[in-house]
Amino acid sequence: MTFHSARRFGHAIKAAGAGAILMLSMSASHAQSGPFVGFDGAWSGTGTVSMSDGSSERIRCRATYKVDGGSALAQTLRCASDSYKFDLSSNVTSQGNNISGSWSEASRNIYGNLVGKAGGGQIDVFVEAAGFAANITLTTRGNKQSVSISSKGEIRGVSINMVKS
Repeated sequence: MTFHSARRFGHAIKAAGAGAILMLSMSASHAQSGPFVGFDGAWSGTGTVSMSDGSSERIRCRATYKVDGGSALAQTLRCASDSYKFDLSSNVTSQGNNISGSWSEASRNIYGNLVGKAGGGQIDVFVEAAGFAANITLTTRGNKQSVSISSKGEIRGVSINMVKS
């Protein structure tokens, strides 16, 4: 093999490698299409819970998201402080960017339905149960996620910042 043909062969190998990487990245982004892109995995972080009496506490949280086929999401969010905890779970499906599903909070034994929108790394939902309603926003950018919950019940607000584990 001459120097020039070896050089051409080296360029061809590099081009083929670049093409393979491009194809794999396109396949990976296609496999993670849908409104729940970026949520899958384990997350942890800290935040603040604000109560109806005006008090607030720092909380520690862990979340797990399982995305199934890009159009279904199972989520658990467990948070605790020195005197407070909640254990929130939800199962959500999407039709386009519209989402709906069910949720429960284990420590208070309440459950209900949720509706909202998802896409672009953000989920906005309204959750409802007998005697309880709240708005929840989850925003994911890379390996960082913020969760905001606002209601008019015992818990007035929750603000959490997490990173992917």
